[in-house]
Amino acid sequence: MVTVQFTDPFKRRLKQLAKRYRSIKTDLQPVLQQLQAGDFIGDQITGLNATAFKARIRNSDIPTGKSGGYRLIYQILSPSSIALLVIYAKSEQVDINADEIKALLIKSSG
Repeated sequence: MVTVQFTDPFKRRLKQLAKRYRSIKTDLQPVLQQLQAGDFIGDQITGLNATAFKARIRNSDIPTGKSGGYRLIYQILSPSSIALLVIYAKSEQVDINADEIKALLIKSSG
């Protein structure tokens, strides 16, 4: 069983998104279960000094394929611990660049 930590930026963003997308917590639940089971989903983000992944989450409020979902950025702290760094709606933010991810990594470690 993997421990999942929620960082402050993740919690803030989730709260903001929940106002607009009522089903976000339901959509996030299967992904959290996969992560807790040790199944690290998504694509590894290269160019960082940490092991971080970007996972795609389906948005049941806007069922418009890949571009309408959420993106979850998370960091593997150890084989038994991960930190959820940020979540964003692909329809609101096109992409997140490496510098923003590095800033999130610094915030989560400090």
